[in-house]
Amino acid sequence: MANGQAIRSQCLMRIRRKGYRCFMRHFGTAILAALGALSCLPQLAAAQAAEVPYWASLDDEEVYMRVGPSQNFQIKWVYKRNDLPVKVIRLQQGWRLIEEMDGTQGWVFNSLLSRERHAIVVGESVTPMRELPSEDSPLRWNVEPGVVGSLGDCNEGWCEFDVDGRFGWVAENRLWGAGEP
Repeated sequence: MANGQAIRSQCLMRIRRKGYRCFMRHFGTAILAALGALSCLPQLAAAQAAEVPYWASLDDEEVYMRVGPSQNFQIKWVYKRNDLPVKVIRLQQGWRLIEEMDGTQGWVFNSLLSRERHAIVVGESVTPMRELPSEDSPLRWNVEPGVVGSLGDCNEGWCEFDVDGRFGWVAENRLWGAGEP
């Protein structure tokens, strides 16, 4: 009987040691994860502290604009156009109140937006894309209203504009998403 108690006691000690090691391993992992999360707080705070308004662009093939800042709110619009420029006018806990070219406003989750600058051609007719930033510069292409492209630097009323590798300069007043928001 004494021998059985000794064996049982040894088994319990092994279980306790293994349990302690297991606890320490998981506790250590939890501590590391918590420290990692804390190291992200300054970046999250900076993202929430961004100056509004600012330009952004849709960063997915399908983006839902909602009537309020939560997935619980009704969907107002479904965008199916990647890189469409929008103006961010308000921030709230991971959500952005955006405004599109026609003034429509709604809420989009932050991860569906990019700070990469894009612009959309506006106006009633085609606009010239020039080789250099000047009216006298040779014409490269004509771009139609509604064409979206990557926006480069803008100076003296002209912006670098790239539409699927076709690069040139477009008058800033013909682009929505250029200049100050």
